[in-house]
Amino acid sequence: MTPPHHAASRRQFLTLSAATALAVAGCSAPQNTAASTKPSASGGTHLTKIGLDYPFTQLPLYSTLVKLSTAQAEQHGISLLTTSDNAGADTQAGNLNIWVARKVPAIVSFPMVFEAAEPIAKAALDAGLIWVTYGGSLQHQSADIQFSFRQGGTLLGEAAAQWAEQHLGGKGKIAFLTDSTIQLGRERTEGMIDAFTKAAPGVDVVAREQAIDPDTGLSKSKAILAKHPDLNIVLGVTDAAAYGGFKALQQAGRAKDDAKTFVGGQDGSAPSLLAVKQGTFYRASAALAPKDIAAAIVDVPRAVAAGKADPSAQVPITLVQHDDTARIDDLLAQNAQGTS
Repeated sequence: MTPPHHAASRRQFLTLSAATALAVAGCSAPQNTAASTKPSASGGTHLTKIGLDYPFTQLPLYSTLVKLSTAQAEQHGISLLTTSDNAGADTQAGNLNIWVARKVPAIVSFPMVFEAAEPIAKAALDAGLIWVTYGGSLQHQSADIQFSFRQGGTLLGEAAAQWAEQHLGGKGKIAFLTDSTIQLGRERTEGMIDAFTKAAPGVDVVAREQAIDPDTGLSKSKAILAKHPDLNIVLGVTDAAAYGGFKALQQAGRAKDDAKTFVGGQDGSAPSLLAVKQGTFYRASAALAPKDIAAAIVDVPRAVAAGKADPSAQVPITLVQHDDTARIDDLLAQNAQGTS
């Protein structure tokens, strides 16, 4: 899932990273982490502590991932630490530097500013810690967790193109809600645009707008509809942005089950899955399973500690549509389990 982006300059991020590292090193006594790892039977290290740094604490997915990851970790005798970044890049930098100074043995981090996270990741590796990058790759890392980024976009683009051929005769208008800020967003965007335009060349692309959250998706879609009230298709790099487009079309007077409208997104967020299940014109989501992500959060650093040759994970993504009732119900149940 791509979360809302909050701009922070690279200079500010790096300056605060350095300042926090110095302050922590000079004023804070690192915690004794000798009990955080122990030798494993295979000759590697068995972790007993993992830090999960997911900065977008305001999203429903945050509490879901924390609860599911905590349960997954407990199965292996591991305690899960979390940060409280509140979607602030400066706060994230400070929290990560504290963890590095305290020698938290394994850190799984979703960097808000990937380039600026490099020196923090390098410091972690230099300190003998495990660094797992969530949602992309860094030069300095032990492993990464990715989500079949381009494949998700491709699945969505192909499904929308097939629908356009069947229901619009290969004609009509489409708007893309995109993201160019991080690897996850760029690859998803490229996948959905390339797949759709190749398979449905007769559909006019009337807009490509940066939008990854519901409010931006709503406002950008309203502006597009003001120029193109006959817009047929909205595809989002996230379900959150696409859901904003879904609401914009309804507010413009489009019936929820309009036969000539298609909205689709990526992530598998609960509101979008419900709309798909209910048979609205929100017709598809390239969905991730929260349990799969939680498993990777724990299993990837464990694999690094055990010395496995290829510890990184590619979490699978699946396109769900109205007929996929069992899959939708399973995904909704996973989300509900995480937030209950």
